[in-house]
Amino acid sequence: MAEIMEELAGSLLEYDPSATVKLVQQALDEGYGANEILKDGLINGMDRVGVLFKNGDIYLPEVFMSAECLQEALALLKPLLKGEDGGSGNITVVIGTVEGDIHDIGKNLVATMLEGAGFKVVDIGVNMPAAEFIKAAKEHKADVIGCSALLTTTMPVMPEVAYLAKQADFGKDVKIIFGGAPVFEKWSLENGADGYSEDAASAVTLVKRLFNL
Repeated sequence: MAEIMEELAGSLLEYDPSATVKLVQQALDEGYGANEILKDGLINGMDRVGVLFKNGDIYLPEVFMSAECLQEALALLKPLLKGEDGGSGNITVVIGTVEGDIHDIGKNLVATMLEGAGFKVVDIGVNMPAAEFIKAAKEHKADVIGCSALLTTTMPVMPEVAYLAKQADFGKDVKIIFGGAPVFEKWSLENGADGYSEDAASAVTLVKRLFNL
């Protein structure tokens, strides 16, 4: 991996947003693409944060500080991501974190990756009841509803979203996708999802596959 990407990934554990943004700008100045910076630098760094948190080496306050670095960097990258990979703008994705869960790091990464791939993304936020996903999907004429959860206790909301989506009259086939740390593919498919993504990068591949793009 390029040295600048290694520095960028490591910067998320230094908890200094200005330093992370400076490295993103440096990488851009050196000719790296926004998608490359996102995948090899920022997502790589957040993966490391996740491992450290899982192993008990860091705690929630540190995770939130890393997430702040990430959000500052994404603010710089988002306009560039939209211009790098077009052609999917006719597909609209409504995405949110389900009711009872206020975690948004993974959801935000997925939304950013989808935007970078040219999809139109409507982020309805966190702690969203199942009915809100359906309401937003109708309002924005969505083609995909994406549900995220980090807490095992909130996973039952996902099948509820899938059930309501199957009962709703969207006027077209709307795909349902699940993701999040406690979620896995077999459970997702058994509970109404059309697909499952284990991380932000594969979410793009999943949506493209669902629409043969």
